[in-house]
Amino acid sequence: MSVRMAAPLTLVLLLMIHRVDGTFGFSVSYGSPHICALRDSTVTMSCTYRYPFLHFVSKAFWTKTQLQGMYGEYPDLSEDPEYSQRLQYLGDKQQNCDLRLSHVTKNDEHEYYFTLTTNIAEWIGTPGVRLFVTDLQLESPERVKEGDSVRLTCNSRCNLTDTPTFIWYRNSETLTKGSVQNDLVYSSISRRDAGYYSCGVQGHNYTSPAVYLDVRYSPGIPVISIRGSAVMMEGDSVTLSCSSDSNPPAEIKWYKGKKYIERGKTFKISKISFDGSGKYKCGARNVHGEKYSDPVILNVQYSPKSVSVSISGSAVIMSGDSVTLSCSSDSNPPAEINWFKGETLVGSRRIFSISNISSDDNGEYKCRARNDHGEKYSDPVTLDVPFHRSTITSVITATSGGLFIIIIIITTILFVIRRKRMNRRSSPNIYENDGVSANTYAGLDLQSRSSDLYNTLTTVHPSPAVHQASSSEYENLPVN
Repeated sequence: MSVRMAAPLTLVLLLMIHRVDGTFGFSVSYGSPHICALRDSTVTMSCTYRYPFLHFVSKAFWTKTQLQGMYGEYPDLSEDPEYSQRLQYLGDKQQNCDLRLSHVTKNDEHEYYFTLTTNIAEWIGTPGVRLFVTDLQLESPERVKEGDSVRLTCNSRCNLTDTPTFIWYRNSETLTKGSVQNDLVYSSISRRDAGYYSCGVQGHNYTSPAVYLDVRYSPGIPVISIRGSAVMMEGDSVTLSCSSDSNPPAEIKWYKGKKYIERGKTFKISKISFDGSGKYKCGARNVHGEKYSDPVILNVQYSPKSVSVSISGSAVIMSGDSVTLSCSSDSNPPAEINWFKGETLVGSRRIFSISNISSDDNGEYKCRARNDHGEKYSDPVTLDVPFHRSTITSVITATSGGLFIIIIIITTILFVIRRKRMNRRSSPNIYENDGVSANTYAGLDLQSRSSDLYNTLTTVHPSPAVHQASSSEYENLPVN
């Protein structure tokens, strides 16, 4: 305890009192030699004192230095502009010397002393109270994976004097409060738990600096959005965008069917062609997994293209056959098909059939494909149908039959003429006996001739007119 005496006579008196009281009769007792307070909080330095009975207290105050001023006095903190608005002396001039200091800052970290001035001397209570001002610090892992167990700890540089009640904040909103534990524990953290965390102490406005808790997770199912219409005309433009919730951000790839196209969050098709129709999807991938979107269907419409006619049936078409003509075209939406013979409409389906074809069906045939966006004609095909085979066969049969009869008649006439000539030569013996006659005609063996023409004589009956003309003359001719 330091003492500054007012005069030598007084000093002698105090020495006498000291002998009686043992310590000049002055003492100071602080509640704690160390105080740890949060920045911007209010602290109370508790204190009691006593002084000799012959003294009268003229001033009780606090100071933060042991250096006396030019007049031998200690500086009063209440008169310091830095403290005047924040310091309040709660004690009295009897025995209570409590001090309250609000809105403490790091600059307030000092050792503080209670000072007492009496009518005889000025005392300073040393050692004083050491004030530590601390910030709250949040300890958190830098990044975690969804499903992990996570612990966040709210710490200070020193042990707070009072038993604090902690409050936890996420994104500046109160998460929990009223906990005496300085830990916040997640047994299985999710992506929803990511954010900026800070902690505070109940009754204090100050909170720790915010720390971001980074929760990593695999991509969610991607979603495709279309800028424009999914139904478009050939030559239009369309932009597809793929979004997926993932951490870290996922790499995006685009596919048409199962074929990879390109990568990037957007996929743009300028002047889409007729073959751009199909199913498109995107895939999102990061180090934790991969997901694919549901497909979207692009419907590119266009007028008919590649219209052509094909013929099914025999390569050689004869009268009476059946012929099927097929019309094929590429269009979207599907085209309506019409058939024309020349300029005449003859059918209205993709298949055009002609049963029992005849020469009347000869001509050029073509099909027309038409939809809402246009029309196109096929190249014509020509059907050339000859006469019916039965007619040709009848003509040939009739001609052959007539020729056959003429040959028989001519052969018969020649035979008669020859017979007459022979009769003239042998007229004296013509009727002598039947044997001669038989031998005479037996020599006429027409079948033995080299020509096949005479083979028919065995199956042809003579014309009645011939028999009537010379019936007696040819009685002995062998007839089959």
